[in-house]
Parts: sequence; C-alpha cells; structure tokens
Amino acid sequence: MIEAIGLDADDTLWENETFFRVTEAEFCGLLAEHGDAEAIAARLFDTERANLAHYGYGIKGFMLSMIQTAVELTDGAVDGRTISRILELGQEMLAHPVKLLPGVPEALDRLTGRTLILITKGDLMDQERKVAASGLGERFAAVEIVADKTPEAYARVLHGQGVAPERFLMAGNSMRSDVIPVLEIGGWGVFIPHELTWLVERVDAPDHPRLRQLGSMSELPDLVARLEDAA
Repeated sequence: MIEAIGLDADDTLWENETFFRVTEAEFCGLLAEHGDAEAIAARLFDTERANLAHYGYGIKGFMLSMIQTAVELTDGAVDGRTISRILELGQEMLAHPVKLLPGVPEALDRLTGRTLILITKGDLMDQERKVAASGLGERFAAVEIVADKTPEAYARVLHGQGVAPERFLMAGNSMRSDVIPVLEIGGWGVFIPHELTWLVERVDAPDHPRLRQLGSMSELPDLVARLEDAA
C-alpha cells in the first residue's frame, strides 16, 4: 500500500520557472550593452549556482545573484537605477499571483482521503505565501518547507509523519530533487516533467524499479491505484 503521497510545489502544482525566465529576460535587457542575452544569462546561471551554498533556493537568492552579476559585468560601474530596477523585479516576483497548473485541483480531488504531504524547498516566507495563495493548503496533512531535498531531509519528514519509506511516493518535476533522493531511501519516485525546469534540477533518470514517469498530474491518481493493485 502507498501510505502517503508527497507532492512538490513549484512547477508541479503551480507555475514558477516561467516567472524566473521572464525576469531573466528583462535583466539581460538592462545589461544589453555589456553582452548578448545568451552570454549574460549564462553568467547569471553560473553565479546562481555558485551562490546556492550561501543563499539557498528562491527569489531572494536570485535577486542577489542578479545584483552580483550586474556588478561583475560592469566592473563595478552599474548605476543605482539599474540596481533599483533589479530589486523591483524581485519584488514583483515575490508578489506574483499563484497560477495552478492544468489538472491539479482535479487530481487532488481524486486523491482525497489519502495522506498528502506537500514537500517544497526554498525561501520560507515566499513558499508559505504561495501555499496560502494557492488555496491548496488544507488538502495536505502536512506542509514541509526544507532547505534542500536530500535523502536525509526526506527521511526526517517521513519519520515525523510516521511513514515508512517503502510506503511513500513522491511526485514532482525535478529528477534531482523530487525523485532520486526518494528512490535512495526506498520510496517510489514519480517524475512529471515541466518544460521549463531549471538547469540545476536536470539530471539523467536512473534505471530503477520504483521510478515512474507521467505526462501530467492528472495521471497520478490512476498510477497510485495501479501500484496498489499490483502490490
């Protein structure tokens, strides 16, 4: 039996990476005289990745990485108006409405009665805001916001919920964060790709008997039923 189902939030339940891409495009436009958009975006990505250990995941770290990139690309000559606009871009992202992905409410309706756990990572305040704005919070037995999705983090969540890893299924759009760590502790990992998944989260799929891939959240209830029927 699947005793509990974990669900990722960003780009699994609602749109997220789209807003980062839109902001990145405007950022590249602000610094257009210092390089082409592709080169600036690549420099920003390198800065973000290097800063994960300092700032973690989320919009605030993205804002700081944009500012650092602007300073470095201009050799410290970036003007106050550009910095101000970068801060405004981040604030706009933090205030952006939550847009649920197609089929999410219906899939959750079909999973009613099961123990659902929302497991997401990133900035605590922003993730709490999005959960509240989504209107989905009451559907979950627990909402867990972690700094990073490691096998140890999942193990702690499951221990707190009294769920054995082999009776746990986690679904999300990141092979790196939502699937592989859960497979490593003995659970089921369900990969639901999103076309704009951040490069850091993209890794090759392992060959594993407990790995499944779906086209959308709408397919998850039927998958859970099939797994239980086959048990």
